[in-house]
Amino acid sequence: MPTSEPRIESLLAQMTLEEKVGQLNQMNARAGVDPDLLRAGHVGSLFNASGPLTGQGFSDSGGAELANQLQRLALEARLKIPLLFGRDVIHGFRTVFPIPLGQAAAFDPGLAQEAAVVAAREATAGGIKWTFAPMLDIARDPRWGRIAEGNGEDPLLGARLAEAIVRGLQGQRMSDPDKLVACAKHFAGYGTAEGGRDYESGELSDPTLRDVYLAPFESAVRAGVGTLMAAFVDLNGMPATANRYLLSDILRGEWGFDGFVVSDWESVGELVHHGLAADAAHAARLALHAGVDMDMVAGTYLDTLAGSVRAGLVPLAEVDDAVRRILRIKHRAGLFENPFTDPARAARDLLAPQARELARRFARESMVLLKNEADLLPLRDVRRVLVAGPFLHARGELFGTWTPDGRADDVVPLDQALRQAAPGGVALWFADYADQALHMTPAVDAVVLLMGEHPVRSGENCNVSDLGLPPGQAELLLAVAALGKPVVLVVFAGRPLVLTREVAQAQAVLYAWHPGLEGGAALGEVLFGLAAPGGRLPVTFPRATGQVPIYYNHKSSGRPIGSDPRFLTRYNDLIPAPFFPFGYGLAYTTFAYDNLRLSGDVLRGRLEISAEVTNSGPRAGREVVQLYVRDVVGSLTRPVRELKDFQALELGPGETRRVTFVLEEEQLAFTRADGTRGVEPGTFHVWVAPHSQGGLRGEFVMP
Repeated sequence: MPTSEPRIESLLAQMTLEEKVGQLNQMNARAGVDPDLLRAGHVGSLFNASGPLTGQGFSDSGGAELANQLQRLALEARLKIPLLFGRDVIHGFRTVFPIPLGQAAAFDPGLAQEAAVVAAREATAGGIKWTFAPMLDIARDPRWGRIAEGNGEDPLLGARLAEAIVRGLQGQRMSDPDKLVACAKHFAGYGTAEGGRDYESGELSDPTLRDVYLAPFESAVRAGVGTLMAAFVDLNGMPATANRYLLSDILRGEWGFDGFVVSDWESVGELVHHGLAADAAHAARLALHAGVDMDMVAGTYLDTLAGSVRAGLVPLAEVDDAVRRILRIKHRAGLFENPFTDPARAARDLLAPQARELARRFARESMVLLKNEADLLPLRDVRRVLVAGPFLHARGELFGTWTPDGRADDVVPLDQALRQAAPGGVALWFADYADQALHMTPAVDAVVLLMGEHPVRSGENCNVSDLGLPPGQAELLLAVAALGKPVVLVVFAGRPLVLTREVAQAQAVLYAWHPGLEGGAALGEVLFGLAAPGGRLPVTFPRATGQVPIYYNHKSSGRPIGSDPRFLTRYNDLIPAPFFPFGYGLAYTTFAYDNLRLSGDVLRGRLEISAEVTNSGPRAGREVVQLYVRDVVGSLTRPVRELKDFQALELGPGETRRVTFVLEEEQLAFTRADGTRGVEPGTFHVWVAPHSQGGLRGEFVMP
């Protein structure tokens, strides 16, 4: 038995029912907490948030001083159980990194782990010990605003990043002063919200739930994540907050998770709105029985659970189990030994120069080059460049959603950052208005248009019915392009946008996402060739909004692309293919793939698959080599391709390297027709590829 368990049992034996329920109660520190509740031991955690939509804009956390003040009140309680302070530290604290979807575009889990280490160091210096991250929802519909917070559409990429971020946030010991307790969210299926409308219900088969949507969460649990958050979503008729199948059978029964589960904001009380519970007391009983240990700010547990226990409606054992799990994480977090934060840490740990440099590197690696006609980028042999568009003077607009601790004053304005990066002899002209841009365009050698979505159009409940650029931007691009000068379109966004016409009008297109604190400096380096964009798409880009949901690992259908054109799966008015496929991205050089080899044509335990990758262009560059597999025949239909591994290479001009992947039999396991998980014998296709629609194809069998 771990050393903390006897201490937990001893503490539990001393607690009154009200004190036990108090540990299950999380309150919002910014809403004004009654000090008497803290002194009575009726609060287990404080959520440091300005409100349910803290992600939209800046909201001061109050820092270590406020956390220490509230902690002192809690430690006046009879049993002196410390508070656990939580906050949304989603992609950085004071040092803001690219949005998670942008981080996923780097295909670099090690870099994501480094960023999480910085986020944990900074947040703990501000008195926070628990973050509601990473967000691990698979998203196949970019109309959904929260696609910005996750890792895209692929379960393997999501799982790799889940493990890396959890390890970065928690470290070897979450009790270390500069480490956070992580919270994998939203468990589970939140990305299935119908129509991309946040909070809507979703329908999902059990095989797809297990093989796609649960994969990143299982990876987080295997990495030791301390907590999970239940999702808002009503999945298959059962809201996740009351879903015992998810929270107890799978999470605890199958995966052995021993941390605790917190609800989402007021989602316990929302069981009444779902029509699952008759009143708040009923909602609390359902959520607790399902496996929700802590009630986030709704107050339903605090108000009703003790009465329900005394009335015989809730077994005391269910309350005790929830308290055990919460106390266990508080012990692991070191709160009993070190409940306070040194206020002097903030001056040392916030916004360190090496953190800013990491943010700049991450921004560069996340940017995806979608088009580069006639090698327009990097900008060379130009003397005058016009820069225009709504992001021209961007500062905090570069942060993206869920950055309540980011400060615009920390950001070098985008126009100034571009000035600093421009080489000698290049004059940058700036146009604040469309008429001004059109007037100046004939006199310059190239135009850079900075367009896209403001962060308030992205994130929680920021859903759109039209994935086009916001009003007015496409018209500006069309007018500038008509003047005949080369155009570089830079897009800042929290989701894939439909850019079919815009890509045709621009000679170069760079997708920058919301790149964070150092996004302006990173963009300048990329535009002028001091660095190269390193990203690949973690999500499919549609040709039209009506094409979504669209994702690469779809099923074949009985009439797939390539069959009789009269009957194939299609839209009459649209090419039956994505605009840009998952995994796609260009470099400032070119790469060639050749000489595919398999160590055998039969997989018994493991198989080596390799190919030669050559930098066939004039500059050094980064290539993300991807391994895809198709299970040709299964007891249930299988995806046309599935990503099984990836490796990033840095190759000099003319350099060739053989890239080798080791494919293990377990990587081919899936949820079979009988409901069990395992592998099935048969024929498999395999690709070593630059993206999900290309590559060298081989074949093997598994007996």
